[in-house]
Amino acid sequence: MIERLLQSFIDILYPNICIACNENLNLQEQHLCTYCLHSLPKTNFHHLKDNMMEQRLWGKSNIFRSTAFYYFHKGSILQKILHELKYNGNKELGKMLGKIAATEVIESNDFASIDLIIPVPLHPNRMKSRGYNQSEWIAKGIASILKVELNTNSLIRNVDNVSQTKKSRYDRHTNTDGIFSINDINLFERKHVLLVDDIMTTGSTLIACSELFKNIPGVRISFFTLAIAD
Repeated sequence: MIERLLQSFIDILYPNICIACNENLNLQEQHLCTYCLHSLPKTNFHHLKDNMMEQRLWGKSNIFRSTAFYYFHKGSILQKILHELKYNGNKELGKMLGKIAATEVIESNDFASIDLIIPVPLHPNRMKSRGYNQSEWIAKGIASILKVELNTNSLIRNVDNVSQTKKSRYDRHTNTDGIFSINDINLFERKHVLLVDDIMTTGSTLIACSELFKNIPGVRISFFTLAIAD
């Protein structure tokens, strides 16, 4: 009885509300209400070879498979969710969405064969100011469902390049030249590696990362992003 009263008092002071619609969440909901969560537009790319994401990468990167879980549109609920994840410190939201995505993506044999998951890294300066890497938290959720290793040490961001948000497609590509490196090359031999990021626009960041693996014997690289932009 006392515990319920205490919880009711806490809920009054710090209401547990949906970050998308601001409605109260029930005890079974976290971060997002059921309505908002199920209204997010899924791509189902993991079931489709030569999907839109893979077509964007044709001739740019030698990858095995690519998938994004949601479609991103400006002004949408998903934009609000990604802003919450990236800038408002809600890293657990990324882990939850990674888990949700992985429970469906694992249905594809191509993605069920992943050996290692690597989030696209932030530069140490950006990591220090933000306090966490949103892509890493998405990757944590995926790794917990796929039951595979999460590697956050072998892919390194050497240059703290400026935001990609307002750049042209050409500038996005040149803005990633030489900013990443890898160590422990032998670790990736004959492995299927999943590179994880929060959103794909042109794919320049993922391409720059994947290029580092192209001469490693037997390695296969696949991409996962939580969203893909128009």
